[in-house]
Amino acid sequence: MQRVLVVDDSHLIRSSIAKSVERFSDTVVVSGTAGNGQEALEWLERHYADLCITDVRMPVMDGLALISELGRRYPWMLSIVVSSYDEFDYAKMSIELEAIDYILKPVDQTKLNKALEKSVAKLQAGRLQQAGELFIRKLPHHRMVMNKWLEHIQTLRTETMPLLIVDTLELLKDWVGEKYYLLNALSMCWLQTVVEELHDSKLAIELEEGTDLGLGDKRIETANIRFYFRLCAVRRLEEGAHRLVESMIAAKEGQSPKVIEDIKKHIAGRLAEKPSLQELADQAGISRSHLANIFKQQTGTTVNQYIIAERMRAARDMLLHTAMKSYEIADRVGYEDVIYFSQLFKKHYGLAPMEYKKRMES
Repeated sequence: MQRVLVVDDSHLIRSSIAKSVERFSDTVVVSGTAGNGQEALEWLERHYADLCITDVRMPVMDGLALISELGRRYPWMLSIVVSSYDEFDYAKMSIELEAIDYILKPVDQTKLNKALEKSVAKLQAGRLQQAGELFIRKLPHHRMVMNKWLEHIQTLRTETMPLLIVDTLELLKDWVGEKYYLLNALSMCWLQTVVEELHDSKLAIELEEGTDLGLGDKRIETANIRFYFRLCAVRRLEEGAHRLVESMIAAKEGQSPKVIEDIKKHIAGRLAEKPSLQELADQAGISRSHLANIFKQQTGTTVNQYIIAERMRAARDMLLHTAMKSYEIADRVGYEDVIYFSQLFKKHYGLAPMEYKKRMES
């Protein structure tokens, strides 16, 4: 998700541009607005943005001065200029300040869409390039972690994958320093390298960057930037690991039967109840032993282990996205004994629930 700051001294124009931006795509959102450059800089001290759309002529601080300051203070941000003035000097200065585009008012939706497309593409390409350069420098010193990923995927060791993902995230976090916005691109570099190094396994897989809808609000405060980007990276690594394991199973055993997908859906709807193997077998219309065998073959884990893993995933999401206590979460995912729940969570993620939450928020 790309977050936009709209700056114009006219409230009506700010509102109009904001609406036009949000018509472009669900993954580009307006996080804030400001009436001049100074207000924009004050807003950015408290909030995060990827892109600034600014007028040229404004009181206190004009748009060109603002873009210059953004380049100095927030070098990851890109800018689009909108103006009522079709003047060569303004356009020339905007280009010199590396603005993506110079659009005349009233803002045409098609022209704005093209500028936003160009901006999103440049943001993604720039971050992938930075992440790639960082990855090439750092990976040779951390081959052991990469080798663990290869081993886990090749041997279908799904039970310790969550802990490995947490360890990998800590490693990537150290690599990026304060540039948390690189975590997502760095996660993609990591996953793509895993795919490339498993080429002899004949994996049929193309990793998609995915979306982060639901992981963060439109407006993210500065204090929450690290938590948000870490959460995005965790989702990317988890989704990638899941796809890799599925592809490895398909390469070894053939296409996964539809019955397994139906069983997974049934489990997802009854997590708090922990459906029995017999109930699941009845649902699928097969014997218990046959279900146990094919489930293990196609997923690399037992039905019981899969249910525990799904419960822990649901618990982790509640832990990070709500203010619920451990005992409340335990009850939601089917555990009356909160101590036993905490032990399972620690075994799965390597940390007790509240320790995990603190680690993610630190």
